[in-house]
Amino acid sequence: MYGHNRALFCLCDVTDYPQFEAAFQTTVSVFGGLDIVVNNAGIFNDRFWELEVDVNLNGVIRGTLLALSFMGRDRGGRGGTVVITGSTLGLRPCACVPIYTATKHAIIGFTRSFGDPFHMNLSGVRIIALCPQSTCTETNAEDMKKGILSPAYEPVWRREYENRPFQPVQNVGRALIHVLVKGTSGSIWTVDNQNPPREVKFTSSP
Repeated sequence: MYGHNRALFCLCDVTDYPQFEAAFQTTVSVFGGLDIVVNNAGIFNDRFWELEVDVNLNGVIRGTLLALSFMGRDRGGRGGTVVITGSTLGLRPCACVPIYTATKHAIIGFTRSFGDPFHMNLSGVRIIALCPQSTCTETNAEDMKKGILSPAYEPVWRREYENRPFQPVQNVGRALIHVLVKGTSGSIWTVDNQNPPREVKFTSSP
């Protein structure tokens, strides 16, 4: 649709650093450079919490460090943007999936810290997080319920998710474009339902 050699598929497991690095190297060799990295890989399953942490948090760290090594001006790159896919659960507690929620809270701290002007001035790379609310993907709410740590958590799960609307993926896609244009380094954005994205404002540190 968009022309020959405009897209490239690389098999990549974000828990495997050499394979992840190879995907970056292949992309740069084919297209001649790198401008935007979207750290989007994630799983929702507290029953396999070690893998969940490795994908949701360690995968984001690996992807960001690789992005900085390929795009950072202090590494000979031309700068760029990293967008990390978080979740609105990174901004509030969620009793039914505490481990998943912990990974998303960690992403917020990671983004705000690496998005500090010190790092931006050093590398020329913006670090931004986009935190969608529940979104319609191939996994529905009932499938997601299988990822809670214990059947005893089901009443809390139903309270949180049974009647919650799931936004279309197109709304998240539009939000990504908005954030790429408007987002400053270290900023955190949410998007839900059919609403435009909103930047989250934090109080200053003491």
